[in-house]
Amino acid sequence: MEYEIERQIDILESGSRVVQESRLWNQAEGRTYSMRSKEQAHDYRYFPEPDLPALIVGSAWQSEILKAMPELPEARRARMIADYGLNAQDAATLTATRAFADRFETAAKAAKSPKRVAAILLSEITMRLRAAELEDDQSPVTLEGVVLAANLAESGEISSKQLKQLLDACFAEGKDFTFIYERDKPQQISDTGAIEKMIDEVIAANPKQVEQYKGGKTTVSAFFVGQVMRLSKGQANPALLNELVIKKLDA
Repeated sequence: MEYEIERQIDILESGSRVVQESRLWNQAEGRTYSMRSKEQAHDYRYFPEPDLPALIVGSAWQSEILKAMPELPEARRARMIADYGLNAQDAATLTATRAFADRFETAAKAAKSPKRVAAILLSEITMRLRAAELEDDQSPVTLEGVVLAANLAESGEISSKQLKQLLDACFAEGKDFTFIYERDKPQQISDTGAIEKMIDEVIAANPKQVEQYKGGKTTVSAFFVGQVMRLSKGQANPALLNELVIKKLDA
């Protein structure tokens, strides 16, 4: 094969045409020789099989076959992008197998945010499955658990850090998310007054960073968010915290 590839490349590059023929391989010389040319189908002894009747696939039969066929991956990816707002990469990963795609769609239809379900399945769950050397169907987190996790994260009832901690416990103990959440339910602080009090404390302790923010370095707001999160032991509502930090710094 390697010899023929090189030989035919040389022929084409020299402006000649590769002849349709049978060639003999000479092992000792490491080259091929022409045996006989074959220009037409009959040279290859192609002929119909007399004992096999012609196969005619009529339109009615084709219609039956198409109806019986499942949704193919390409079509499913396009639909999932349109229906769930996924990007092309996530849709491709979710449709890697039919079982995985079915699992995602079952959870997506029951959850508040299909995109949140996709994020949990593709990052949080998949990462832990690989680390534990488990297959998708061996995950301790059921579809109901995925839906609960997605809904809690979407509503802001748990932070991303709390979600990770709960999922770590699921895989460490082999328990579903629903069980772990009910047992270890993290207390998230969503009381505006309580969060504002912590923000005031952090602002008072960091006048230099406040000055930087006032001077136009608005990205320093993340510093205050991080400090309040540490002060609240990760229990402050992230969305509310970000909103209140900006409000306090702009005052």
